[in-house]
Amino acid sequence: MTGTRTSRFSAVARELVERSLLLPVGAVAGLAWANVSPASYEHFADALRFAVNDVGMVFFFALAAKEVVEATAPGGALSPVRRAALPIVAALGGMIAPAAIYLAIVAAAHEPALARGWAIPCATDIAFSYLTAQVVLGRRHHAIPFLLLLAIADDAFGLAILAVFYPIASLRPVEFLALIGVALGVSYALRRLRVRSFWPYVTIGGVVSWVAFWRGGLHPALALVPIVPFLPHAARDPGLFVDAPAAAHDPLSELEHRLKTPVAFVLFAFGLVNAGVPIEKVGLGTWAVLAAVLVGKPLGIVGFTAVGRRAGLRLPADLGSSELIVIGCAAAIGFTVALFFATAAFPDGVLLAQTKIGALLSVGGAALAAAAARALRVGRFAP
Repeated sequence: MTGTRTSRFSAVARELVERSLLLPVGAVAGLAWANVSPASYEHFADALRFAVNDVGMVFFFALAAKEVVEATAPGGALSPVRRAALPIVAALGGMIAPAAIYLAIVAAAHEPALARGWAIPCATDIAFSYLTAQVVLGRRHHAIPFLLLLAIADDAFGLAILAVFYPIASLRPVEFLALIGVALGVSYALRRLRVRSFWPYVTIGGVVSWVAFWRGGLHPALALVPIVPFLPHAARDPGLFVDAPAAAHDPLSELEHRLKTPVAFVLFAFGLVNAGVPIEKVGLGTWAVLAAVLVGKPLGIVGFTAVGRRAGLRLPADLGSSELIVIGCAAAIGFTVALFFATAAFPDGVLLAQTKIGALLSVGGAALAAAAARALRVGRFAP
């Protein structure tokens, strides 16, 4: 009996890690704690926020960068660029339209202080969007690869936005360039020396890069993003968000093997320390984020795809406007990245609380995707 219970517990734990479900568990726990005992929650969250947001999330963004590196490598899903041109165009639309709607709402309400949060509704949480699309459309539906290509492009643009538009302090470009030059030089030397362990890249190049971002005024959570491309990797295309094979021992695959489970717990901690917002703090920022992402994502993705097709780009076979609308709704789930953008955009206070709630409520994109699929009779709702 004990063995059976242990086996069941292990299976549940594996499922939580594989599906990135520890994040919403942490978010729900943080939300409940903040509304039951605000003082104790704030004390707890303040003590852990730096360790989680500025150190732990380094490894989350490293895995995001790893997907971009594999996808853009020769033979990857985004190589050559013309193979993925239409999803990239769709991703741009899925960022521009929500940002424009958000800024229009803020301007109409005469709340210029909220304008700094324009990037929050641009985000797409790949894990939850992917899971939603699988549930609504079916695991092998031909729209899934298009969504994943779009989401990877969205991630790449999001990393650039975070670096350029959301510095954590006054920019010190000379100090940043000097230190990042050292980090990249060390990483290049390790690659030239054919170092087959990813640890030196992380502990030497990564640490110097973290200091470069921190001292340069940029968000240090991005520290491993410029280091990951230097890790040697196998000449293969394992597929979008397909786990590296167990037998793969190149440094990039080892990075994924070793970090996947720890990152799941980092995301649990991220949800716990960042999602705790008193419900009464709902305000204009909440509705601006929610309206921008739930309306802007589908509108931007469908609209820019239409423009791309007019310019001569092609949709995959059997992928029509109905499926694109469902994809746009699924991509509206910002959650992790939207929550991170909110913490980067605003200091503690009312505006941060409002936009955080909007980021959390973006999970409504899943219900919207299901409703759209049912109404349009696609995926699991097809005749």
